[in-house]
Amino acid sequence: MQEPQAAETAETAGAEVAEVAGGAPAQARPPRRRGRTTLLIAGAAALGVVAGTCTGYLIQADREPTKLASLSQPTLAQADTPAPEPLSADRDRRVKTDGDLRKLLLKKPAGAKDGEWVTGDRWMTLAELAKLSKKPAEAFGDLVSKEFRRSADTGWEIGSTYGVEIRLIQYRQEEELQASDVADSENYYEDSEAGTKSWAVPGSDNAMVYVHTKPETEPGYLPQYNATAVAWRGDVFMKIFVWDTKPVPKAKIMDLAERQVKKL
Repeated sequence: MQEPQAAETAETAGAEVAEVAGGAPAQARPPRRRGRTTLLIAGAAALGVVAGTCTGYLIQADREPTKLASLSQPTLAQADTPAPEPLSADRDRRVKTDGDLRKLLLKKPAGAKDGEWVTGDRWMTLAELAKLSKKPAEAFGDLVSKEFRRSADTGWEIGSTYGVEIRLIQYRQEEELQASDVADSENYYEDSEAGTKSWAVPGSDNAMVYVHTKPETEPGYLPQYNATAVAWRGDVFMKIFVWDTKPVPKAKIMDLAERQVKKL
């Protein structure tokens, strides 16, 4: 036996089927509206964002403005430690070369006398240095172009034939390393002389000594044998001249070169 509600439902369904089967127009149902709940949720979310933003603006408007950090650095406090002592001449060679250049020259040995051309340690002017050349005018211009700064010179004689001269020339070197360039030129000149022997000076990376075995001769004068030494350090060029009426031993020019280089 069917339940009353179930029977009623069945009858209704049968009637609807019969109407459709008999061609009677079926009563149309309105279409189901979809998405309404989704739209309501999205709208609520949008209103929440707007309300939250407005609330944030209102809260921030009531607050005191936040002070921005300064773009400049704060003043640093100075340390109470004393200033460091300047470097000594042993640790900073510019202390020596920027001082009295004459003090870097070797001293006259005991028993020697001043040469006729020089009295003790002296300064040499640009003009005096240029006059030593066979072409003084050209030498003067060359020294100017090479940024000549100053020069110191010393020398002595032992006996009547043996003589020594030591010359230091300092350059400004604002544009080029003139001291090393001049040394290269002098080395080339000394080594090109006929009958020349050369050796490197121990303890230096550029100093050289030259012993010229062929003497210079001039009518009315005794033959003159020469030996030279060439070196440079920093902005100072060094040259040593030794002469005698007999061949100059390698040991003499080498000793002078080693001791003079050490003082630079």
